[in-house]
Amino acid sequence: MRTTNLIVGLLAVLAAAGAVAAQTATPGVAEQAVTAAENLWLKSQQTNNVDLVASLMADKVVETTAEGEVLVGREAVLADAKTVTWSSVTYADLKVTVFGHTAIATGTFVGKGKDAAGKTLAQKVRFTDTWVEMSAGKWLCVATQDTALKM
Repeated sequence: MRTTNLIVGLLAVLAAAGAVAAQTATPGVAEQAVTAAENLWLKSQQTNNVDLVASLMADKVVETTAEGEVLVGREAVLADAKTVTWSSVTYADLKVTVFGHTAIATGTFVGKGKDAAGKTLAQKVRFTDTWVEMSAGKWLCVATQDTALKM
């Protein structure tokens, strides 16, 4: 009886270790998926093509701009993105941290361009993007927030 209990206990420990290992592997995949989405967002800004980023946003995405304006919904966020034409854009310090089916991406955005009125812009912001894994493993941005930094 003791041998049976020992074997059952050992199998339970091995199963738990396997489950932990499986959970550890998932964040790597999630981090890669969210990093790829952030890089596509960067490409959309570099090419001034907001259509690239549209599929990355949840319908009810919320954006808080560096100026403190709150935009609600994919259409509002995309309309705002269309008001700027970027001539140069880079990201620095991109980091993705995964919490189950949620990921937080942080980094620094530096961009130069023109607004809708043709006024020259130079921005440096710290951004925080919140991503949620939806059905079929698709990651969507549900919130994005910018904090202005000195150039």
